[in-house]
Amino acid sequence: MDIQRTFEEHYDPLYRYLIRLTGDSDAAADAAQESFIRLVEHQPDGHQVRAWLFRVATNLVRDGSRVRRRRMELLQTYPDRVPMGDAPDVPDRALELKQAQAVVRSALEVLSPRDRTLLLMREEGFSHQEIARAVGTTTKSVGSMIARALRKLSTELSKPENDL
Repeated sequence: MDIQRTFEEHYDPLYRYLIRLTGDSDAAADAAQESFIRLVEHQPDGHQVRAWLFRVATNLVRDGSRVRRRRMELLQTYPDRVPMGDAPDVPDRALELKQAQAVVRSALEVLSPRDRTLLLMREEGFSHQEIARAVGTTTKSVGSMIARALRKLSTELSKPENDL
């Protein structure tokens, strides 16, 4: 199948159909694009590519509508669970954050691989048992190993060259 030719032949009619179906040009473009991605991944048998594309696009729009409707129901049912996003950082704040991240990365690089693993796994919420398996130690020793790694990290971060 010549995907380029198929795209050129079917994209515009598919996009127009999806705009009429959704009333939203962005949703239409997303569904049309996803339909062609699926075409490349799962080329249909036979010569009914046009019908296949329209069916896939229609199903994508329906699935998206169901997901949006379900999210709205959940938000209305549990208003205290409304997702909160952070406001975009202003340039000065973004620079400060980037510098702080660089300092922490540098301090972590000074630690041994085991100490770095301990701290990063702890930060990701792993249990002491999971950490013990990952670093090859006992569950009982993980707490003290983490405490030592934190002291080393703190010492490294408190060095004068790490002041921002």
